[in-house]
Amino acid sequence: MIQRRVLERNLRFDLPDGSLRAAGRVLRLRKDHETRLTYKGPSKLKRGVMSRREVELEVKDFEDARQLLEQLGYRAILSYEKYRATYALRKVHVMLDELPFGNFVEIEGPDSTTIEAAALRLRLKMSAAIGASYAALFDALRATLRLKFAELSFENFDGMRVTPAQLGVDPADR
Repeated sequence: MIQRRVLERNLRFDLPDGSLRAAGRVLRLRKDHETRLTYKGPSKLKRGVMSRREVELEVKDFEDARQLLEQLGYRAILSYEKYRATYALRKVHVMLDELPFGNFVEIEGPDSTTIEAAALRLRLKMSAAIGASYAALFDALRATLRLKFAELSFENFDGMRVTPAQLGVDPADR
């Protein structure tokens, strides 16, 4: 185990014109046992494996970093939480993510062949890999279920059960 299960609080930022999201780029501020600012470039999907350039910095204080981004003209467009545990499996990291609308597995590795081998070892169907981000899944779910809230929080989903069909995904473990 690399990291025990921990609650993450995340803010995604964009410029007022929405240009980061429109270009498939992500600017995220995350707090769990530490605080990190992350930039992710546009993603490329190949054989069910998503790859993207990622730059991540550890920052001292979540609120100070949020205020800095806002002073630079960025605005928080999404607040979301999840629980994450991280494991090492040979050459990959396996993250078990618990979101308010479901549980997911993320596998990070050096290349698609290594990731596919890990998925096979874990008995997960690569054909069920999801190319969409959690934010995109939430946006689609909000439209499908006509949800009125804009924050992806456990409190907002309390007592609600979301099915894979409502998310538009196929479970990888069946």
